[in-house]
Amino acid sequence: MMIARWQFTAKFGYKQKAIDLIKKWNEEIGSQTDIDVTRERIITGSVGVSEGLVETEFEIEGLDELQKFFDKIATVKMHDDWGRDMGEVIVSGSTRWEVFRVV
Repeated sequence: MMIARWQFTAKFGYKQKAIDLIKKWNEEIGSQTDIDVTRERIITGSVGVSEGLVETEFEIEGLDELQKFFDKIATVKMHDDWGRDMGEVIVSGSTRWEVFRVV
């Protein structure tokens, strides 16, 4: 099992709107994939880390499952629209994916 984590920095004053957009994405777009987004966790910076940091993570079986996920969301028109909305509330260039192995 692995953990796939997407992180970004929310613009000052927009962290809650970014979190709301993640939840909207899960309902409208993530639900169209084979990833179980109902078990997703959203975490935010608190002490010793940027307060604007937001991470969303979910379990995957392996990198093949993550690739299928990326391939699927690329075909969902709503994902493009959501991305433009998200781009207004996050710091440009701050997004990144991390993948961890569970031992």
